[in-house]
Amino acid sequence: MRRRPATEQREYRWAEYDDDQLLALRFRSLGLTLKDSPLTLDIERLNAQLERRGLNFRPHAWLSTEWFSPDGIPGIAIPFYLAHPRLSLLERRMMGEVEGGARKWRQRILRHETGHAIDTAYGLRRLASFRRVFGRASQPYPDDYSPRPSSDRHVLHLGHWYAQSHPTEDFAETFAVWLQPKARWRRDYAGWPALGKLEYVDALMTEIAEKKPKHRDRLVIDPLRQVGDTLGEHYRLKQERYGGEDRRYDRWISRVFISRTKRPRATAASRFVREIEPQLRRLLERRARLHPYYLDHAIRLVRQRTRQLDLVLRSTRCDAKRPVVRLHERIVLDILRRNRENYAL
Repeated sequence: MRRRPATEQREYRWAEYDDDQLLALRFRSLGLTLKDSPLTLDIERLNAQLERRGLNFRPHAWLSTEWFSPDGIPGIAIPFYLAHPRLSLLERRMMGEVEGGARKWRQRILRHETGHAIDTAYGLRRLASFRRVFGRASQPYPDDYSPRPSSDRHVLHLGHWYAQSHPTEDFAETFAVWLQPKARWRRDYAGWPALGKLEYVDALMTEIAEKKPKHRDRLVIDPLRQVGDTLGEHYRLKQERYGGEDRRYDRWISRVFISRTKRPRATAASRFVREIEPQLRRLLERRARLHPYYLDHAIRLVRQRTRQLDLVLRSTRCDAKRPVVRLHERIVLDILRRNRENYAL
């Protein structure tokens, strides 16, 4: 029997379904498996990164409804929509974006979740040194948190200054920065208190590199094949949970773009922002000397809100560039201004 190459996509009948038909399906009816998806290449890349760092640990992975690494199980659940382009398209239409849709973004999340998994595997959070550096893992997770964008006590990796949300997220983000290929964290974080956390992780990983994990449970939680909910039920709950997206800048955004109902054939605003993103970054980094992390946050926010509001360009693509650049600059500078006001001594 011929073995299917890792890059070859298995055929599914539901790939031809429209959105309503897909939403009526139950997850367990999709028949998706990790080994039959392009995600196997991402797992191989992750394992290669761990090997280059001299770590014997390899987290196991499975498909589920969301990204997560369960407490007590040193593994990673990967969302179903990344296993097939038709499901990624549905995710984008239902949620406005595909978390981990791009390879670099996906690898960032995998490194972060591996941080949680290696913490579980070796019981790192129980170390006194871990508590001194990151804090107590028993600290309750906040329902919401107010990040401090200018803080230099945390690394910058995933969006929304996620390392500031909880001690275990701080560790996972620090580990992810340490693990990334061709990492230059000593240079990038020179002079930051966060550098001490990276140096701690570096020493800790050297210490456990050859040790066997204390917890090697290969169980999987909420595997896709056992989830009886329909995709429609899943998205109704997900939209309710993330329905409080940041509308702070909707007024500014609506001045730059316009509703599709008024210009049905105009270019979608989210598509335009994606297309000019490289130029947008160059202009803002040169003009305002803004950290790329802030730009990531602003660009993602604008793309997500314009897609959710179904906005398009008000004018020609050429005329739209200047106001779009100015919009992103205003958003980033407002984030920094609010940070100074909230945390002024």
